[in-house]
Amino acid sequence: MLQSAALAFGDIFSPPFRGVLVKSLALMIALLIALWLLLQWLLAGWVAAPWPWLDTALAILTGIGLVIGLGFLVAPVTALFAGLFLDDIAEVVERTHYGGDPIGRPLPFARSIFTSLRFLGLVLIVNAVALPLVLVVGFGFLIFIGANAYLLGREYFELAALRHHDEATTRRMRAQNSATVFGAGLLIAGFLAVPLLNLLAPLFATALMVHLRRRVAMVERRA
Repeated sequence: MLQSAALAFGDIFSPPFRGVLVKSLALMIALLIALWLLLQWLLAGWVAAPWPWLDTALAILTGIGLVIGLGFLVAPVTALFAGLFLDDIAEVVERTHYGGDPIGRPLPFARSIFTSLRFLGLVLIVNAVALPLVLVVGFGFLIFIGANAYLLGREYFELAALRHHDEATTRRMRAQNSATVFGAGLLIAGFLAVPLLNLLAPLFATALMVHLRRRVAMVERRA
């Protein structure tokens, strides 16, 4: 798994990735800025202080809160972009490292959108439950990381595997390698926890799972 992670990290900055990197970063940053502006507008419209100094203090505290909040929103945004860019990223990885193997089949557009929205919904629900625990429970951050690791590992592995296998085979492979997939999910969750670096999380996660899926398939063929 660590070898797959090292390959995935190197892939992010390789020349074949540059087009996808620029495109995904631009869209992700644009979406985060749009969310920031929307939240600022909502707070400005609904929160008003009677004194200018209090208004300024609220604006500063709101800005700090929004920065922290957007940090937690990176995981849902990553989930949204997973289905949109996964096939582009996966194909680059497969052609670069495994040119002798068959290239995976891109997911149909409608299914890709549905999968992205389902993934987004799951991440939002889990984070909505886990985030309050970060604030009120001493080990809440571990719960938050663990929940995201499970979801991100499961969904990214299945998205990468569905390019080569049917749904039943994909789920069997994930179940039989659940510890490895969860470990890869922890690496992705850790990647998301690093400011600025987390903007590259969709590329890292996809490349990691493409490498991991191939290693799992090779082990099964040898068995």
